[in-house]
Amino acid sequence: MRDLLQATIAIVIVCGLLFVAAGQMQSKGSTGSKDTLTVFNWGEFIDTDLIKKFEQETGINVIYETFDSNEAMLTKVQQGGSAYDIAVPSEYTVESMREDNLLIPLDHTLIPNLKNINDDFLNLPFDPNNEFSIPYFWGTVGIVYNPNLIEDHLTFETWDDLWDESLKRKVFLVDGSREVIGMGLNTIGESLNVKDDKVLRQATDKLMTLSPNVKAIIGDEITPLMINNEAAVALTWAGQAADMMAENEELNYAVPEEGSNLFFDNMVIPKTSKNIEGAHKFINFMLDQENAAQNADYVGYSTPNEAAWDIMDPEVIADERFYPSHELREKLEVYENLGLTWLGKYNEYFLEFKMNLN
Repeated sequence: MRDLLQATIAIVIVCGLLFVAAGQMQSKGSTGSKDTLTVFNWGEFIDTDLIKKFEQETGINVIYETFDSNEAMLTKVQQGGSAYDIAVPSEYTVESMREDNLLIPLDHTLIPNLKNINDDFLNLPFDPNNEFSIPYFWGTVGIVYNPNLIEDHLTFETWDDLWDESLKRKVFLVDGSREVIGMGLNTIGESLNVKDDKVLRQATDKLMTLSPNVKAIIGDEITPLMINNEAAVALTWAGQAADMMAENEELNYAVPEEGSNLFFDNMVIPKTSKNIEGAHKFINFMLDQENAAQNADYVGYSTPNEAAWDIMDPEVIADERFYPSHELREKLEVYENLGLTWLGKYNEYFLEFKMNLN
């Protein structure tokens, strides 16, 4: 009996200690830690060696998570269940997050490397004075193609080349409503941010006539498929095209003369952040000249970091397919935040187009 009592007391003591320890761990997790930084980014969108370097230089442990769409990222931040310290939304999502009070204003005095960013990429309409966001990468939406698999007269200087009868079942499209509906809008000379049902109807009807040429509408798998010549042409982003071209030298990339999308992905600090100081350190670290150059070389997208241009391969910076001139960029258009109602309509028209594919 005495042994049983002692055993019972021991169990109670152990359980009590475990309860206290669990409470301490929960408290630590809920309040965050200055020794931890949680980064929420697109997949394959950072050189992981830079994460290790940041950890070594600062002593901060980085938890790195990825998302595959602005909408998925936004939903996670809105739910507030995860304490993200850094997120990397595109420009129209920055605008939406700013309007919904989901971001923490940046302290520019803690980001001295902001001086490295080219002026063309600062103080843009979606975030005046860069109060909430810092440009990370930028690029265009265009057409990647294999000249050996298409007719000689196709150069894709115009979007209408995609409609050529010789391209039947030879075209991949990225699975994005803004990109595909935007392409339709470009072909009829309309804004990528139009809020007019008649115009969207006209653009969708134009896309319907493209259906015979569409082989598939797909996501990230578009990269290996184009590398392996599974299709001749694809609508994609410049950085994704660069990845394809690095593996398949036969491929080329073009931005049609009618215009296209100029996109920006940006570093922000969500209101979920538990390590605001560490988040500023991370942003400043990524804006360092050498770090930005290394990251751009790894990721393949265009960097807005002008200081990094000075130490990058001159041929890369001179390639106007991926670093279009200031004059060419003026023909491109940045996505605006359409609001839930109009974004829903873009999605509805896109779904109608997808359902029309044979």
